Amino acid sequence: MDLVALEQIRTLKYRYLRALDTKLWDEFGDTFAEDATGDYGSPSGGRPLQFTGRAAIVEFMRSSLDGNIATVHVCTHPVIGIDGETATGTWCLEDTVIVPDFDVMIRGAAYYQDRYRIADGQWRIAHTGYKRLYEARISLKESGFTLTSNPWANR
Repeated sequence: MDLVALEQIRTLKYRYLRALDTKLWDEFGDTFAEDATGDYGSPSGGRPLQFTGRAAIVEFMRSSLDGNIATVHVCTHPVIGIDGETATGTWCLEDTVIVPDFDVMIRGAAYYQDRYRIADGQWRIAHTGYKRLYEARISLKESGFTLTSNPWANR
């Protein structure tokens, strides 16, 4: 196994997650190949969400997570297979999305199914997607939940 490529792919996925949660959209976009595809399945999104192209994926995330929405995406248990300049990976996802304007928190889990390839001299995501194992909506008002810190609240 190519241990350097393995670590580069792990780092790529972690950059994707961190840039998504910190809303660093240029860095988020840089994790994708230009012609990447995305297939996100979320009941809260109301439908399966499918995108073609880096720009379409980034624009959807930027517009969906604007305002004071706070997110945390954590991936563990990577299983990565490398075949030359292409690779596949599965990751266990647990995520939290807090939407103060609607007094709701969404918690969920899924398994990402990713494909990677070398583009522009480095590993990039060629496809990413998941289907939910579960998703739960929690009322912030009814639960007594209080958000005491949110860097996006006053932007």
